Amino acid sequence: MLKQRISETLDFEIKRWAAGKEGNLRALLSTLQYVLWPECGWQPVSLTDLITGASVKKVYRKATLCIHPDKVQQKGANLQQKYIAEKVFDLLKEAWNKFNSEELF
Repeated sequence: MLKQRISETLDFEIKRWAAGKEGNLRALLSTLQYVLWPECGWQPVSLTDLITGASVKKVYRKATLCIHPDKVQQKGANLQQKYIAEKVFDLLKEAWNKFNSEELF
């Protein structure tokens, strides 16, 4: 029951964060701080730092290291944090695949 309530609340937050940015890796990465919890260690990145394909790749790697579900688990995250990490990780991965198919490095 608690897990369902957590997921409903968090799904709303995550959807609100991703709304209009689906598949847009730069937009997702530049707003990641709005959906992650403070203790995860994510440092906000501005859109101007995500101009080149190489910089996007670097920031994406950093983000996945920060929120990879296995890493979050190792850091002793709570249920909510694990849930957020999982969902955000999937959205970023989707956007990364789209970005990769469109960008030529």
